Amino acid sequence: MASDTTGSGRLAVLIDADNANPKVVEPLLAEVARYGVASVKRAYGDWTTPQLGGWKTVLLDHSIQPMQQFANTKGKNATDSAMIIDAMDLLHTRGLDGFCIVSSDSDFTGLARRIRENGLLVVGFGERKTPKPFVVACDRFVYTELLLPQKAKAAGKAAPEPNRELLTLIRTAIDTASDDSGWAALSAVGSAIAKQSPAFDSRSWGHAKLSGLVKSLPEHFQVEERSRGDGKALFIRDARSVA
Repeated sequence: MASDTTGSGRLAVLIDADNANPKVVEPLLAEVARYGVASVKRAYGDWTTPQLGGWKTVLLDHSIQPMQQFANTKGKNATDSAMIIDAMDLLHTRGLDGFCIVSSDSDFTGLARRIRENGLLVVGFGERKTPKPFVVACDRFVYTELLLPQKAKAAGKAAPEPNRELLTLIRTAIDTASDDSGWAALSAVGSAIAKQSPAFDSRSWGHAKLSGLVKSLPEHFQVEERSRGDGKALFIRDARSVA
């Protein structure tokens, strides 16, 4: 989910280069900055193979450390195992606040679950084909297609219309975060949505932020700006609750 805030925690960004597109790295690292500082940036694969040739400039431009793993076995098992072992070492030795796992492979489901059990943030990045078990094992999951909006526009793809599933998700989050009047701070609603659906992202519906999405649905939700503390905050309630 897009956010206005930038985190300050120390993160490890671990990339399964066999299973990720190098073209997405720049916007991906910008997205990572929303959650914290990328203190560790590593990409795993067999860098002796021509298949990973497109990564070499990207690694240099973004100071990503290539982690060599020779393909002694067929498929991606060797790379996945090396990445998981490295992640566990980092988990126990670096004092990190969270991990960003970049892959569309379900093999990292157990790793995401294990890191979360230690109380650390896990943000997954992968294509829409990513199996659901890995998606829901993360605190947040970002589909990498959403990080390349110009490509989607060039292909003439329009954002989908809001559906019942989306409305139910937002209404449930409002109910969770609201006071007796039915109003809830939009920031609290966003947090509740993320807990219910790690892969929810307002960009899937053509809006950079949750505020833009809910404002586009005035027949379903009321949104108002209120003064709070030293600034202003948005509040939302289900339009059906209005007498």
